[in-house]
Amino acid sequence: MTRIVTLSATLLVVAVAINYYLASTYISHGRIQKESTYTYNPLAKGQPKLASNSYLRKQFPPRNLEQIGKENATMIMLVRNGELEGALSSMRSLEDRFNREYKYPWVFMNDVPFDEEFIEKTSLMASGKTYYELVPEEHWHPPSYINKTKLDENLNTSTSVLYGFSRSYRNMCHFYSGFFYKQERLLNYEWYFRVDPDVEYMCDFQYDPFQLLRENNKIYGFVIALTEFENTIPTLWQNVEAFIEKYPDLLHSNNALDFLTTHETSITHYMPFTESTTRYNLCHFWSNFEIANLNFFRSEAYETYFRHLSEAGGFHYERWGDAPVHTIGLSLLADKNQIYHFEDIGYYHVPFLACPHSEDVIASKRCICRPRDAFEKMNRTIDVNAHSCLSRWWKYGAGKSFLNEADYRRW
Repeated sequence: MTRIVTLSATLLVVAVAINYYLASTYISHGRIQKESTYTYNPLAKGQPKLASNSYLRKQFPPRNLEQIGKENATMIMLVRNGELEGALSSMRSLEDRFNREYKYPWVFMNDVPFDEEFIEKTSLMASGKTYYELVPEEHWHPPSYINKTKLDENLNTSTSVLYGFSRSYRNMCHFYSGFFYKQERLLNYEWYFRVDPDVEYMCDFQYDPFQLLRENNKIYGFVIALTEFENTIPTLWQNVEAFIEKYPDLLHSNNALDFLTTHETSITHYMPFTESTTRYNLCHFWSNFEIANLNFFRSEAYETYFRHLSEAGGFHYERWGDAPVHTIGLSLLADKNQIYHFEDIGYYHVPFLACPHSEDVIASKRCICRPRDAFEKMNRTIDVNAHSCLSRWWKYGAGKSFLNEADYRRW
């Protein structure tokens, strides 16, 4: 009997020890980490301050990360480990203004593995699930047909070109033009919302933009349309014209070619329009904000278009941006009525701001239509700026329409 009691007491001690160990550990990226058993309660009197390296121990169940939104969609961000602060800032803004109500997942992409700090902090900032993807080398580095010597020479002589000196920037533009939608994780989705580090969303969304696009038979949504720096794309248009001549059957019958090729100044707020030396007027959708259907980019027409431009070499021998490449592809290959301007989504990316013009919408959607930092004095939205192409889109694109008929005041 004594032996049974002793054995029972021993088992009890072991069980208590196991429970103590489990209670004082947590799993982090596949490894068991020791956690302080001290619980901090800031409301209790006499609490000492936390040490600078302490974690607050959660006293509630794990967060529910299950998606609420009904669309097969995700946010995407191409970002480096060193851009963590900017990534968190953008995430916080979009989560607060939109995604916390829908919990759509985030897909982060990088040409090098993400470090543990980036994974931990971004996963805690997200309301939904997060995925971290390593971009394959063949999707990031210049293709085999690119002459490396010619590329290096152009990098050295492009100091006057915006980001012309940056090899990685050219890789990024090439990637976003023809490879982002081929990433294995994104094959699971139909819609994406591109997010860049250090951007800000100025208004509450109050609806699901993925759902709005799908229900209204749209494939692409933008906020800002403006002109490109011509010295970044000196031979782009001649290669586009070669594509048009070679593949005329790929052009959509209701295309927006006129949006790209008209030059009158009467619709540019009575200010000089950006000069162009080609038929292309340099107008493009600013692609650091875009919400779109991945199936357009997966189409044979777009793949033929991208391959034609990639083989021309201008992504690397010049500094072709993904924004004009996306815009020209959409304007030629898609029905222009399937492209939508989000007139009620406030957005800021240095140095341009876009915000609704209606005071009722601004108040109801809690908009803060003010730029930040050194650009504080640029208090006019880009839509009334000489560089804007929005009025040209209204005339030669899908027109000026307002699909979202929600009564903002009910919020």
